[in-house]
Amino acid sequence: MVPQAVILAGEGVDVTAFLHHLSTRCEDGELNVCRIFQAQPPQAGSVQGGPHEEAGPEALIDYVRRNSVDYLLLALREADRPRLTNVLEKLRELSITVLEAPIDGQLKLIRLEQNCDWVILAGLPFRRLSIQPYGNRGWLLKAAEDYILGSICLLLSAPLMALIALTIKLTSPGPVFFKQKRHGFNGEEIWVYKFRSMIDGRKEEPDVPQATKDDPRVTKVGKILRKTSLDELPQLINVLKGEMSLVGPRPHAVEHNKSYAGRIDEYLARHRVKPGITGWAQVNGWRGETETDEKMMKRVMHDLYYINNWSLIFDIRILVMTVFVIMVNKNAY
Repeated sequence: MVPQAVILAGEGVDVTAFLHHLSTRCEDGELNVCRIFQAQPPQAGSVQGGPHEEAGPEALIDYVRRNSVDYLLLALREADRPRLTNVLEKLRELSITVLEAPIDGQLKLIRLEQNCDWVILAGLPFRRLSIQPYGNRGWLLKAAEDYILGSICLLLSAPLMALIALTIKLTSPGPVFFKQKRHGFNGEEIWVYKFRSMIDGRKEEPDVPQATKDDPRVTKVGKILRKTSLDELPQLINVLKGEMSLVGPRPHAVEHNKSYAGRIDEYLARHRVKPGITGWAQVNGWRGETETDEKMMKRVMHDLYYINNWSLIFDIRILVMTVFVIMVNKNAY
């Protein structure tokens, strides 16, 4: 399959020349540019259609989220960057390789920096700002792992889940399950399921405080569930629905995401892969309450390390470590 690419072109950049250069230099099967977006929002009466889409950067982000795109090529002048800061930040959460052409408005090469990650595409050097996680083959392996192991885990845990559900129902009023909106792959919102571990059904409100040590809201049964992570078992349903993975960055509540995204660099890059039931941060002790930005930064650093170093063996290692961590975990409450 030919890799699909989109271009974000800045004001004053000769898009036609840039596209012509790519089309004439690319080898067969190397790249297919399917859309071109303008960094400058369209003016009234702009003509749309074909690969050249007269639309702003927000439309580009929406397009990438809805379509299978492998590369984003940035053709921006330095003068474009200040007003595109927010857009460039949002690109960090997309599962796509972002390449920036070091050009000026006339498509001439500018001086190459030595301490950057460079890649040659169509004979033109691009500064690699981010790389698509896993790769094509990796995504297939990851999906197979989730559906096969997820199905086995759900089948084996079904009797235990039924017992937990009955115990919750008999010991405290309220529903068996708790669900909450959280950010998933590419920043899309998903409903994440858990066994209810707090009193009164705990309303599905957007701004829910994190659980703390000796939290009075936690029921007696809930304390055991949270300590052993058994409250997370319903998320196997999220895995089989394709919304989560067995292993990946833990999803955070929507309001928590909005808060941390503005305070921690590369926080949104966690959304370049599906969230997981367990993850590299959790098995390394960064689970539970994150009452300081420093603690959340440590979690994010581990999540990004996982994304950049993923392998099937790495996932198996984390799953095995999870079993042992649950036995001695001191951060679950």
